Amino acid sequence: MSERIERPMGAAIEPDTKDWTWVLSEQCPECGLTASDIVPTQIGSLVREQLPRWQSVLARPDARRRPSPDVWSPLEYACHVRDVYLLFAERVELMLDHDDPQFANWDQDVTAVESDYGSQDPAVVSEELVAAGDVVARVFDNVADDAWDRTGRRSDGSTFTVATLGQYFIHDVVHHLHDVDA
Repeated sequence: MSERIERPMGAAIEPDTKDWTWVLSEQCPECGLTASDIVPTQIGSLVREQLPRWQSVLARPDARRRPSPDVWSPLEYACHVRDVYLLFAERVELMLDHDDPQFANWDQDVTAVESDYGSQDPAVVSEELVAAGDVVARVFDNVADDAWDRTGRRSDGSTFTVATLGQYFIHDVVHHLHDVDA
């Protein structure tokens, strides 16, 4: 049983312990994306297309407001996406530089608490998210044709190629746009 993480705002968020790798083989019923349909060479472009939508989300007057106490605010989702952009850029580079690396564990819920996502400045997060999006887009843009099949793995044993990691990644950030109605 996972432990609830206390939020600085007093509300608890139940940690997400689901294994989302199933999105690589079937359509997500929530956001509608079929990750396996994503052409990996288009991931950089897809990230760039999302950036104005995230900027609009962060410009909303209610960006800090949670829709319910146990659901992240648009600001918190944007902070998470900013961090996901950088994490996946790092993981792809690791896969390109090393043979079958194992990724360091990352607990998104602990990061949200330790970084105090809900108290960050939406204007600053908007700038940081765009910069991080540019980083990950460039990383995917620069994957050589013969490198898309290079592998890497999580500590839980899930193995990805650069292509499937990109598809998994793009689902995450598309899904979060759905979460914030953008």
